[in-house]
Amino acid sequence: MAMDAFAVCLGAGTLRQTTGARSTFRLSFHFGLFQFLMPVVGWFAGTTIVRYIAAYDHWVAFALLAFVGIRMLRSGFDDSSESYMNDPSRGWSLVMLSIATSIDALAIGLSLAIMGVTIWYPAVVIGVVTGLVSWLGLRLGNVLGGKFGKRMEIAGGIVLILIGIRILIAHIME
Repeated sequence: MAMDAFAVCLGAGTLRQTTGARSTFRLSFHFGLFQFLMPVVGWFAGTTIVRYIAAYDHWVAFALLAFVGIRMLRSGFDDSSESYMNDPSRGWSLVMLSIATSIDALAIGLSLAIMGVTIWYPAVVIGVVTGLVSWLGLRLGNVLGGKFGKRMEIAGGIVLILIGIRILIAHIME
């Protein structure tokens, strides 16, 4: 589950706007927090809400990731702009990316509730692992972004769009 967050952080790291300790902490903390909270929410929701969100949760994740990815692609191909303007560790970009990478965790929580498994231990493990893997992805993305510049921004945008497509295809094929 943390691999989506890793890939998004890798792409976000290439923007070179998350090089400081605070922005790196913000992004990896929020990814870990959302990955912790979503299974808990799914577990508490149980089977009552699944029929309302199952039909479109994958579309929401795809739209959010595609939106951010397309903006990164535009910025990467635009020679007049220096890079993607919005810091992914702040504001709506942070919220959108956190939700998009953790929607699958909601389904995991729901599955655990149906199986009668207690949620707290799995949720903590998922959150901590995601936070650490996100931090690693940001660090690696910062190195690659510094080395390859705008080409990595284009690659990051493509990765985000591909993750959105993978989420969409996985839910459609179920």
